[in-house]
Amino acid sequence: MTAGATVAQRPPRPARSRKRGSGRWLGWLYASPTALFVVLLFLLPLLLVLQMSGSDWPLLGGNQGVNFPDNYVKAFSNRFFMESVGFTLLYTVITTVILLGLALGLAMLVQESSRWKGFLRTAILIPSALGLASASLLFYVLYSPIAGPFADLMKAWGFTFLGTPEGALWSTVFLIVWRYAGFYMLLMLVGLQGIPEEVYEAARIDGASRWQTFRGVTLPLLKPTLAHTTVLCVTGSLLAFEQFYILTKGGPDNSTITVVQLIYSVAFQGPNNLGVAGALSVIVLVALIIVNIAQIRAFGQKEDAL
Repeated sequence: MTAGATVAQRPPRPARSRKRGSGRWLGWLYASPTALFVVLLFLLPLLLVLQMSGSDWPLLGGNQGVNFPDNYVKAFSNRFFMESVGFTLLYTVITTVILLGLALGLAMLVQESSRWKGFLRTAILIPSALGLASASLLFYVLYSPIAGPFADLMKAWGFTFLGTPEGALWSTVFLIVWRYAGFYMLLMLVGLQGIPEEVYEAARIDGASRWQTFRGVTLPLLKPTLAHTTVLCVTGSLLAFEQFYILTKGGPDNSTITVVQLIYSVAFQGPNNLGVAGALSVIVLVALIIVNIAQIRAFGQKEDAL
């Protein structure tokens, strides 16, 4: 290079690339609260549960060493494990079938109703604004044979809502249906409103009846919404805890113990063994993943078949 030569300067960075770089960092900044939330409230607890499931970990005393196979053996051999699994599956099937059918019917009702549409939507959706624990306490008072509004009737007829295994199950199912029917109705209503009106007009022109339109138009186009609501309902039912803990305490005669109740009992009420409770939690997590994948694939195959 000669003495008089000037050093070549780097061309200025284009404004578009600078904006793209700043936009990328701005996106990370906006996503950071959610990422922090997921890490603190999901990933770290998950790692802790995995560690507990393979350790000798009493409630008071901390980690006492590796105990990997024994915790899972104790979890499967727990005398209430199979009973809780069977009851949870029964409860899940009942609530899923009733909730999805009722929610779809209510959604079609409030969609077609014109005069009372606003009133019906509000009235059905109001119970969803109440917390599950609060709703359970409310129904606990309603079902009470001492202070409930049906106390005299129960004494005269000699029955109690929560006094038998069947009564406790169906009383809890009624609570859940009352609490969540409006929420699932709202999801179904969004799916119904997403179906183009032209499709229904074409079906009417072809002379299809209401049942044929429902079976050939509404249900196939509502498949994504049905899949979403089914996954939510099944997952929530498999993780049922508050309603049974408040209403039945697992009774009568340990007939309404769910899997999550069993985890809570092992950890805090019975053996006070966080290791076994962690193993039960991992089992439930794996089962949930398998069930949800199976549901999504089943709905996907049905949609492809249509």
